[in-house]
Amino acid sequence: MRKPSASKSSDTNTKLTGLFLDMLAAEQGAGLNTLDAYRRDLTDFSEFLGRVGHTFADAETQVLRDYLGDLDARGFKSSSVARRLSAMRHLFRFLLNERIRAEDPAAILSGPKRGRGLPKVLSIADVDRMLRRAKETSEAADASPSQRLRALRLYCLLEVLYATGLRVSELVSLPRTAAKRDARMIVVRGKGDKERLVPLNEASRQAMADYLAATEAAKGENKNRGSVAATKWLFPSFGESGHLTRQHFARDLKELAVASGLQAQLVSPHVLRHAFASHLLHNGADLRIVQTLLGHTDISTTQIYTHVVEERLKSLVRDLHPLAEK
Repeated sequence: MRKPSASKSSDTNTKLTGLFLDMLAAEQGAGLNTLDAYRRDLTDFSEFLGRVGHTFADAETQVLRDYLGDLDARGFKSSSVARRLSAMRHLFRFLLNERIRAEDPAAILSGPKRGRGLPKVLSIADVDRMLRRAKETSEAADASPSQRLRALRLYCLLEVLYATGLRVSELVSLPRTAAKRDARMIVVRGKGDKERLVPLNEASRQAMADYLAATEAAKGENKNRGSVAATKWLFPSFGESGHLTRQHFARDLKELAVASGLQAQLVSPHVLRHAFASHLLHNGADLRIVQTLLGHTDISTTQIYTHVVEERLKSLVRDLHPLAEK
């Protein structure tokens, strides 16, 4: 059987990828970040198939095994290989359901064995150090108006993130209405376009109020600049999205970590989300409540944080059991 050319293979795979992503968006409510991740993974798979003369429509199980072997040879971690395999499984299940294929070549494949690693978690003291440093920077007497506004923004982001455990994409895209003076809860639109209510504490509400007041003042001082403060976003920017990007916030957060005496590689927006969940559980919060606050559909996703509870139970037995070694 004559193999398709690389260009024909690429065109066919691009078309099938588009159909697959349309299905994910329409039927499963997949968000942009999820769709982008699938697109990247399937593009890499498609490029491999093009080199060996196959398409999504005709690749057999052995070709898929060869691709997984290629990923391993390129030094991909087992978690990344498992994610690529998951993308392939979803794709071929879709092609089977749509009768584009008569069989599913990924059905019998097994992924790499991997243990689920525990999330990096900052201590309460570490988070306090970062909050204090951010607050001090925002109140520095020698800061220029633009420096103060940026510092207030970072302090506000940090307070809201630690108070709510939002995903970074949810945080940076908060609407300006989230900072309403008497708001005790905010409505968050998360994965799959699902909404949930998340409570705010007093510190986060005050941080948003101070930051909002500063943006209003900056707007008045820069009427001729077309200030972004007039947009609908709480954290606006001049970028294409109209709001602060995840990457920009992550960079600012790492700079703050270093200034607070922490290692930059140990701090990220996602690590702060982990800290929110872990510290709640450490102080006795119910796992189901934490699941709701984090916006996890499946509680098994939240259960990764139970290591905190397990460690607390171990310490209670070690410290309080009458037969424990002293």
